Amino acid sequence: MLKLRLALVTCALGGALLSTAPAEAARCGGDFNSFIASFSADAAQAGISQGVISQALGGVTEDPGVLAFDRRQRGTFNKSFEQYVSTRVGAGRIKAGRAMLMRHASLLSRIERQFGVPPQIVVAIWGLETDYGKGDMGKLPVFRVLATLAHDCRRTELFQGELLAALQILQRGDLTLRDMVGAYAGEIGQTQFLPSSYIKYGVDYDGNGHVDLRHSVPDVLASTANLLKSAGWKAGGSYEEGSANFEAMREWNRALVYRKTIAYFADKLIEQ
Repeated sequence: MLKLRLALVTCALGGALLSTAPAEAARCGGDFNSFIASFSADAAQAGISQGVISQALGGVTEDPGVLAFDRRQRGTFNKSFEQYVSTRVGAGRIKAGRAMLMRHASLLSRIERQFGVPPQIVVAIWGLETDYGKGDMGKLPVFRVLATLAHDCRRTELFQGELLAALQILQRGDLTLRDMVGAYAGEIGQTQFLPSSYIKYGVDYDGNGHVDLRHSVPDVLASTANLLKSAGWKAGGSYEEGSANFEAMREWNRALVYRKTIAYFADKLIEQ
């Protein structure tokens, strides 16, 4: 799933992320350290403390592996639905998902009442992204990844916005620097939020004062539902292909095959 999210990040989120970027974007390309110095000045003007900037960006280096991966992943997702779903929705994942529906039934019911998104959709996304938080959430330092992609001139405004949002997560105390690890486009947590989405849609659902999308199941599930509600999800509506709710899932992932997989998986979770 991480590869697919990176391939689609530009078309899916580009417009939304520009508002997160510093008003005066640092100049991309050229010397990496000079770029970081310029971006750091912009971040300070945007309200990020010098302590947080130094903690996150002090000594940060460019990662050629991230750029290589990015170049390999650009393009159209070309698997058929049948090919993709056969690798993503198996008996074991369905069984585990049904167990999660039972284990978190009260929480998921409360989330549905508040956000209008049914439990099976939230759990399907959770399962597909990281096997309910037990799978791969990514192991790359988020600030190294985002600084690398921001320095690259192809999508510098997009990723400068993400880098600033990542600094905001750290400054708010939602995650520690040690927990700021993720995937190849800087996705974080159990349902793989980009930092800008973390800031925009993250919900402190366990009431501890922080949005923790790595460790807090209530925060993870409520934030996922909040993203869909904000994208236009209608409570009680169908989510089959062609419906308004299926369209709302474009904010999660614009790939038709992936949205069909979410819907298919959700139906399997509640199948009698």
